[in-house]
Amino acid sequence: MSWHDFHRRREVIDAVLAQADPDPTGTTPIDTLLDRVPGGREVFADGARLLLALHHKWIQLLVGRIGLALCTVDTLPDGNRVEAVAAAWRRTAREHESLRRLLDANAGDISPVASTASERRLLAVSAGLAELDEPTEVIDRIGLAFLTLLGSTAPELADRRDGEPAHRSR
Repeated sequence: MSWHDFHRRREVIDAVLAQADPDPTGTTPIDTLLDRVPGGREVFADGARLLLALHHKWIQLLVGRIGLALCTVDTLPDGNRVEAVAAAWRRTAREHESLRRLLDANAGDISPVASTASERRLLAVSAGLAELDEPTEVIDRIGLAFLTLLGSTAPELADRRDGEPAHRSR
């Protein structure tokens, strides 16, 4: 892929996310969003390829945010990895609402190669809830439970500032 192709893909992704912003439900079909972007079909032949690119973008953002959170929490004697990873996921989702909505609305259409299972495993291992040497299915189930808890967390915890260190209560 040339730099021109890279930048063009990024422009189409940004335009699709801008198109998705006015739809708070995230229910506009991905192919419709792609068709609204001039040249979108030239860059991404179909919605499935666009979804892969959107998932890749989400994972990059999430990995970066989790990495920063863990660097901070691991330096604290009473740091809590679960809280740090949860706060990182919430902050990423809050800062990239359109992207998260699109991925959630189209979760069943994302290829198994870049499935949401990879996100669940990332969360489980990063939070210290699972180890890499455990069976993939176990890690995935733990990550699913963690992600489910993230979605049902009380609003006062969801709005917590990520700049505040996550501590274990004594």
